[in-house]
Amino acid sequence: MQEVNKDDQPLMLQVGTALKERRIDKYLHNRFSNFSRVMLQEIIKAGTVKVNGKVVKPSFKLNTGDQIEMTLPELPSKEILPEDIPLDIVYEDNDIIIINKQPNMIVHPARGNTHGTLVNALAFYSDELSSGLGEFRPGIVHRLDKNTTGVMVVTKNDIAQWKIAKQFEHRQTKKSYLAIVHGTPELTADCINAPLGIHPKRREKYAVRTETGKESITFYEVLERFRGFSLLQITPKTGRTHQIRVHLSYIKHPIVADDMYDGKLVYPWQLKDAESTVEEPVINRPALHAHTLEFKHPTTEKMVKFEVPMAKDMQNLLDMLRKYRKI
Repeated sequence: MQEVNKDDQPLMLQVGTALKERRIDKYLHNRFSNFSRVMLQEIIKAGTVKVNGKVVKPSFKLNTGDQIEMTLPELPSKEILPEDIPLDIVYEDNDIIIINKQPNMIVHPARGNTHGTLVNALAFYSDELSSGLGEFRPGIVHRLDKNTTGVMVVTKNDIAQWKIAKQFEHRQTKKSYLAIVHGTPELTADCINAPLGIHPKRREKYAVRTETGKESITFYEVLERFRGFSLLQITPKTGRTHQIRVHLSYIKHPIVADDMYDGKLVYPWQLKDAESTVEEPVINRPALHAHTLEFKHPTTEKMVKFEVPMAKDMQNLLDMLRKYRKI
């Protein structure tokens, strides 16, 4: 692999005859594998990559003999900084740690977020963690969004990681979520089958993409109905990024406070049908909670199931709905 310049001097590359990937983002990812393809695409978009003296797009097609001039940033340290962040440990043995993840916590370090993550907390808590799936992810075999709370499994050795990761890959784990949404679906239970892909205009979002999206299937059941709201149990069959949030917005019942996908903030005076006043919202993050997780234990080979309670803010919302919005 090419060395990365430490003094920000441009790198000069010439495309050889053994050209396997013509797209420049894929070509550079093969040459500089320590950089993710997404990161390289951002570098290209920033205009720091030129082909034959001209700025190009990530989709630019290379030809043999092309001259590439580029500047790469220095790679961040691979060291995980242990941080004394409280963890809600539900269960632990020689292979796994079961955590009730709290809100406002990113699972693993990434560009722009190198501190305050679940991985930083795990590095402080335990010196026994598996390699993890990808850099900066020791112990991690699956993830939850930053503000989604609930049950997660962390692995303490690579055998456990491999066995559990295979179960996620082959959809052999069973997961259920709880969500508080606006309105109440017409059907008490149903399946949402709508393919998902990156949003066409906002790269940080996902959307239903009928032609180009990946298969995405979500089952839901209405557990409780309230005036203007409902509590749903969600069972995803696939595990796409933001899947539950996008699917519920797609059927016109977005998750409360999920402003990225049309959910609205809810205030105490609204739930009480009182006059408007200046108050903090009942919950200021998407009201989504990973409630249960079931999988085959990597050593005993027996199915194990873990269930964790909702975070206080979501439970408070549910309590207020039961008090003020009961049908």
